[in-house]
Amino acid sequence: MDVLETLGIALGLATLAGVNLYLTVFAAGLAIHFGWVVLPASLEQLSALGNPWLVSIAGVLYFLNFFADKIPWVDSANDAFHTFIRPLGGAVLAVLALGEADPAVKVIAALLAGGAALTSHAANSGTRLVANSSPEPASN
Repeated sequence: MDVLETLGIALGLATLAGVNLYLTVFAAGLAIHFGWVVLPASLEQLSALGNPWLVSIAGVLYFLNFFADKIPWVDSANDAFHTFIRPLGGAVLAVLALGEADPAVKVIAALLAGGAALTSHAANSGTRLVANSSPEPASN
């Protein structure tokens, strides 16, 4: 697989992880586990996402996160907590997607992926914070 394609997959997973890490891992894990997606040899390390334990844990965490997002101010606190988790998760997913690459390339990709995850998370949580702090009839 071409380097740009692999980097695109890595940064795409990281950006999705910035929006919702647990849903990204859950959906990718289900797709890999049930064979809905066939991974090329260069992305073989992503097959770890198909582990039934990992899929189950990601599903439970997504379920909890889903309901936390429905309660005003709890969702903002949850987003504040995930400001640290989602960029790290995005970086880990990107490094997994790179497979056996040069360590310098992995560090660069992890930095780019963490930045992409943080950017998408900031847009998501910033919009939520504005909606939570605006007058009730106007936006909520």
